[in-house]
Amino acid sequence: MNTTAIYIKTEARTKEKAQRIAKGLGLSLSAVVNGFLKQFIKTKTVTFSANDEIPNERTLAIMKQAEENYKKGNTSPAFQSPEEELKWLKKQGVTF
Repeated sequence: MNTTAIYIKTEARTKEKAQRIAKGLGLSLSAVVNGFLKQFIKTKTVTFSANDEIPNERTLAIMKQAEENYKKGNTSPAFQSPEEELKWLKKQGVTF
């Protein structure tokens, strides 16, 4: 089998927990990651929960501004078709 390496950065605690769980299942962390990658290729989807993720201060500020803009009606227009969107972009001076 022809293999290659993938280098990723993750928190040490995340790696340690993942290795412990994988070992408990009788798997290496490499086997778990390879399984994930194969499933990703097969389904072209990514499934995970972001419930444990906490947005940083910058992201929270952007989210707050976006909500304020939405409440004021300051949003991008909605389009019924790609052609309608392209026409609008052209009016805005966007060239492509």
